[in-house]
Parts: sequence; structure tokens; C-alpha cells
Amino acid sequence: MTLTVKLEPELELALARRSAAIGVPKSVVVKRALSEYLAKEPPSAYEAGKELFGRFGSGEGDLSVRRRERYAELVDAKRRRRR
Repeated sequence: MTLTVKLEPELELALARRSAAIGVPKSVVVKRALSEYLAKEPPSAYEAGKELFGRFGSGEGDLSVRRRERYAELVDAKRRRRR
């Protein structure tokens, strides 16, 4: 596949110098750089935080199901403390 990329003059000069220094065509330098960049792709949000999920649990496994009830309990408790 052929791909055309527009480079700023400074970047084009740096690419030319690097390819000359290591004795390979500019396309090889670009392919290597692109391969390295794509290999370092950041993990998904889940992968980044999976060790933390559930780590500090409340001990209540039904919080998502009982969220409205739990919220009402918290509001009632706050009202009782004010009295």
C-alpha cells in the first residue's frame, strides 16, 4: 500500500538525516516508527483499571439494584441527625 504523508520541513529534514545515518530508506524509518507507535497503543479503560475494580467493595453486592432505596436511607439518616 502506498501512503502519502505531508511533513513539516523540519520533520522531513530529521527523517532524511536519520535514514542517512542508519543507511536505510526513509520509508523503512517511517514503517519502523509507525509499527513501534502502534505497538504502544494505550490499553482500554477497563484494562487500565481492572485491578482496581471491586477492590474497595462496600460488602453490599446489590447497590446498583437498591440504589434508590439506599439513597432514601441516607437522606432519612441525615434528616434524623438534624433533629
